[in-house]
Amino acid sequence: MTTHHPRRRKKPRFHRHSKPGASPGTLHAAPETLQPDIQVIAFNVDRMVEAPMENLDRLNDVLDESMVTWINVDGLGDANTIKKIGDRFGLHALALEDVINVHQRAKVEPYSDHLFVVTRQIVITSDEHLESEQISLFLGKNFVLTFQQHPGDCFDPVRDRIRTSRGRIRGAGSDYLAYALIDAVIDSYFPIVEKFADHLEDLEDQIVTRQSPDVIDRIHEVRNDLLLLRRSVRPHRDALNELVRDEHPLICSETHVFLRDCYDHTIQLIDLLDVYREMCSDLRDYYLSIVSNHMNEVMKVLTIIATIFIPLGFIAGLYGMNFNTNLPGNMPELNIPYGYVGAVTLMSLVAVGMLAFFWRSGWLGSSRRR
Repeated sequence: MTTHHPRRRKKPRFHRHSKPGASPGTLHAAPETLQPDIQVIAFNVDRMVEAPMENLDRLNDVLDESMVTWINVDGLGDANTIKKIGDRFGLHALALEDVINVHQRAKVEPYSDHLFVVTRQIVITSDEHLESEQISLFLGKNFVLTFQQHPGDCFDPVRDRIRTSRGRIRGAGSDYLAYALIDAVIDSYFPIVEKFADHLEDLEDQIVTRQSPDVIDRIHEVRNDLLLLRRSVRPHRDALNELVRDEHPLICSETHVFLRDCYDHTIQLIDLLDVYREMCSDLRDYYLSIVSNHMNEVMKVLTIIATIFIPLGFIAGLYGMNFNTNLPGNMPELNIPYGYVGAVTLMSLVAVGMLAFFWRSGWLGSSRRR
C-alpha cells in the first residue's frame, strides 16, 4: 500500500532489448537482468518429483510422458538458456522474443501445438510502491512453462497443492495446471485491492478530522496506483475471454468451466477498481470543498470585522480633525465636557447595532435569517 513519499521523476518501466530492424524472433537479454534459476516439478496421481535444474542436459531425465511437467524460470538474463528451452519444447521464436521483452500486455496467442499466455502480477517494492511484472506461460501437451523477471511469485499455493495432493490438480492435465497458475495471478490482486478500501477510509477520516496539506498528494498517489492496477487487470479480461470463447485441443471442456470462473474474477476486480477510482475523485472534491468552505468562513469573519470598523473609523476620523473652535460653523462638540465619552459610546452603539443586524440576518455562526 502506498504511503506518502516525496514526488520524484519516475524511471521508464520497460525497454525493448531488440534493436530496431532486427530479425523477428531475435533474443537479446538485458544485461542487468538476473541469470535464470530453473525449478522443475513433475507429477501425476501417484508420485511427484521436484528439483532444481542447474544443467539443461538433465532435462530429458525428468521429462516423462506419464507425468505433467512444470518448469519455472526465474530470471531472463541468459538468452541462450531460454532459446534451449524453446528448442526443446518447440516454442515459437516470436513467443520467446515476447518472453524477454517484458512490456507485453496480458494476451493469449495460440500456436499449432502450444498456447502462449502472458499475465502480469503486481509486486510491492521495498519503498511500498506498486510495480507490474510480466509472467509468461506456455501450455503444451503434458507440460507448462513459466518465465518470470525476478524470484518470488504468487504460485506458492499451487506448489503446496501439488506437494500435498490437495484438490484435483494432481489428477488433472497440464491445462488445469495452467488454469491454476493463471487463477493464482488473478487472485493475488484481491488482497492488494482490498487494502485500498481501508486506505481510502483512513484518508476520509483525515479529511474530516484535520485538513493535512499532504492528503491531496496521498489521494493522487492512490489514484495512480489504482490506474496501474486497472491497466494490469483489464487486458486479462480479454485474454481470459478468448480462452473461454475459443476452442483449443489443449484445453478440455471441464477446464473451460474453471476458466469462466477466473474470467468472472477479473470482472469483479475491474468493477472494484472503477469504484475506488471514483472514490478517489470524490475524496479529492470533498477535500477541496472543505478547504474552500473553511476559507469562506475565514473571509466572512474578516469581512464582518472590516465592515464594523468602517463606521467606527469614520467617527474617529471625524472627531480627530483639527478644527478651530473660536470660529463660527465648526464643531461645538469638541468643547463638551463629556465629548470623549459620548464619541466612544456612539462607536460602541454602532458596533453592537451592526453585530445585531448581522446576527438577525444569519451572517454570524449558525443563527437563522428571519
